[in-house]
Amino acid sequence: MLSLERLCEFDTPTICNAIELFAVRPRSEGYMDPRVRACFPELPPVAGYAATATFRGAFERPQGSSYATLDEQVRRFEELPGPSFVVFQDLDDPPAAATFGEVMCASYQRFGAVGLVTSGAGRDLEQVRRLRFPVFTNGAICSHGYSHFVSLMTPVRVGGLTVRPGDLLHADANGVTNIPDEIAGEVTDVAAEFVAAEAVLLDFLKTGSHDHRLYSQARQEMLARITSLGDRIRARRNRDLY
Repeated sequence: MLSLERLCEFDTPTICNAIELFAVRPRSEGYMDPRVRACFPELPPVAGYAATATFRGAFERPQGSSYATLDEQVRRFEELPGPSFVVFQDLDDPPAAATFGEVMCASYQRFGAVGLVTSGAGRDLEQVRRLRFPVFTNGAICSHGYSHFVSLMTPVRVGGLTVRPGDLLHADANGVTNIPDEIAGEVTDVAAEFVAAEAVLLDFLKTGSHDHRLYSQARQEMLARITSLGDRIRARRNRDLY
């Protein structure tokens, strides 16, 4: 059974390591690139379901157009299967104004959102830090410009990653990844086994030994455990498919 709380016991690189063993996508896909960075890297990992939106700040909102509002956005969090993770694509290139500030983040947090990621910029960062609300951005801009939403709950492209409404995201100081639906319920168990395999080598290193032979043995055991774990996962999935 999928538990977001248990997912958050692991850092995002470990989640990525676990996903790789399922061989459900290329290893170079499924995560955001370095244009999107954690504003508060000291905060723990978060996991939630994408509540997507597009944003503009460079130009005034056209009169008479039907742009979405913050009120509608937080109402639509109810469409998701669990806690929302707000994801904005900034349509201005380069970003012309901040996508979010304190009021927006406090609103999102009150309505159950676990974090926010934008391809654009943020502001009120010290105030948002005090909320302990994780945000991931391309930088900071002091003004909100002509900020307005263009769309809600449509596919977006952020940090080189296509994000669709309801996608399961995991993020921390290292970046943002998505977790494929078909393996989401298994990822935490695999992540735990991966951590245990790495501990074989890490525990040896903590002994302070400089013995190259023992180091090589520990490293080979770690790799053997990871290989065996991957083989078991893929064999089980093949049985389930056929």
